[in-house]
Amino acid sequence: MGKYAIGIDYGTQSGRAVLVSLEDGREIADHVKEYTHGVMDDTLPNKEVKLGHEWALQHPQDYLEVVAETVPKVLEKSAIDPDDVVGIGIDFTACTMLPITAEGTPLCALEEFKDNPHSWIKLWKHHASQPHANKINEIAEKQGENFLQRYGGKLSSEWMLAKSLQILEEAPEIYSEADKFVEATDWVIMQLTGNLLRNSCTAGYKSQWHKQEGYPSQEFFKAVHPDFADLIETKLRGDVVPLGTSAGGLTEEMAEITGLPAGLTVAVGNVDAHASMPAVGVVDEGKMVMAMGTSICHLVLGKEEVQVEGMCGVVEDGIIPGFYGYEAGQSAVGDIFAWYVDRSVPKYIFDEAEEKGINVHTLLEEKASNLKPGESGLLALEWWNGNRSVLVDTQLTGMMLGYNLSTKPEEVYRALLEATAFGTRKIVDSFHNKGVAVNELYACGGLPQKNPLLMQIYADVTNRTIKVADSTQTPALGAAMFAALAAGKENGGYDDIVEAARNMGRVKDEIYQPIPENVKKYNEIYKEYDRLHEYFGRGENDVMKRLMKLR
Repeated sequence: MGKYAIGIDYGTQSGRAVLVSLEDGREIADHVKEYTHGVMDDTLPNKEVKLGHEWALQHPQDYLEVVAETVPKVLEKSAIDPDDVVGIGIDFTACTMLPITAEGTPLCALEEFKDNPHSWIKLWKHHASQPHANKINEIAEKQGENFLQRYGGKLSSEWMLAKSLQILEEAPEIYSEADKFVEATDWVIMQLTGNLLRNSCTAGYKSQWHKQEGYPSQEFFKAVHPDFADLIETKLRGDVVPLGTSAGGLTEEMAEITGLPAGLTVAVGNVDAHASMPAVGVVDEGKMVMAMGTSICHLVLGKEEVQVEGMCGVVEDGIIPGFYGYEAGQSAVGDIFAWYVDRSVPKYIFDEAEEKGINVHTLLEEKASNLKPGESGLLALEWWNGNRSVLVDTQLTGMMLGYNLSTKPEEVYRALLEATAFGTRKIVDSFHNKGVAVNELYACGGLPQKNPLLMQIYADVTNRTIKVADSTQTPALGAAMFAALAAGKENGGYDDIVEAARNMGRVKDEIYQPIPENVKKYNEIYKEYDRLHEYFGRGENDVMKRLMKLR
């Protein structure tokens, strides 16, 4: 009989479990569970407490429902013997954090705090902590803090420190009551095993932990706020362990819920995009992995630690042991395309799509494929959800230039696709020009599987070959690979993530090659994108921020 592992991928709107063969990475069965409460960006579940602008919360019960539904389903669909599963692992959007009691109970589950928004899970795209990120960055820059340069010169409002400071300054009673602030990925592992361990990936990329130096100093945190001085010793305390470490065995209670054996190896948590890298077989330099979905996370490996503007972080052993793992990203990609279809596409396009029996995205892609680069006369800045890299500014907003009375929906759609590709080129160039080689691109996630036009545009704009993951559930596959690593070879797993990637990581045979005439045209258009990027993004004209304040 073969051996298997289960990976659970926690995304923005849903969680999915995948049962994977450890022999060759084949996905035997999968199941998706939509979150009952979704993303809470308007009110709390009681519908009475209103949330402010840029809030994005989630409900911890949704994550446990994913485990309870998806794991039994994949076991049922596959009809395998649960004893042939060697381990379970998870990955998560990050930084997604929550305050908990000493026993691990989320504060939002306590009656006295359930109506306080700060007691709930702050999702990765919670941007209401931007003023707090600004304060942290200003003080860190003024004091010449070394850690800041490992994060491109700015920390994001999406990360642990800014969200923690927001709680301290806006809800000190929650800050005081919380025993710890934890990443959701670590909290779910705690529910599975009874043990809380902080994984090195989220600690390094999202909480500014460094393998040699640890966290920033107590003196720095005290300069930010007197009551923030002991953040690391109190709220962020706990062991930081490498990816692929066993967090312990599955509890009796969780074994009964899932149908898996009690004591089954559970790997420490991981980040969704980062888990994808070995799942596409990338374990060396020169290859950038793009995890493409609602947003994009760009990952590349290097042998040395260098400073790259706007990178989301560089962490030693943060993705693959023996390498420095670099991360950058775009805050909205698929979200932009969805916004356009949901909010702006005219009825006649919906009618035509229904008549042809296809969805609106597919119809717009077909129509946009008939356009040549530059034909629409449109150019966009893709900052609908702010700019993650290279400007690290969530107070920037989207823009479309070139509208006229004959502009068609497919032209707007293509311009949005192109804008996200230009943003990726900005990131690629930033790394490559600093000596972190990016010679080819690997794409995974939902978008590459569904939108070949998008992939061709990315190849043309970046002038690089693109390979696409064979798996449609790449993060979950990666999580399963790290579960196999936690189990170890003697238990049917692996002792080396490189060996696991060699056997289990897969890409499709089809690749996207740059088209020379398109490369030439996009080089011209990119120069205009770059001018707009610098003009609106670096303070020469702060109209976007002024308009945001008026809102």
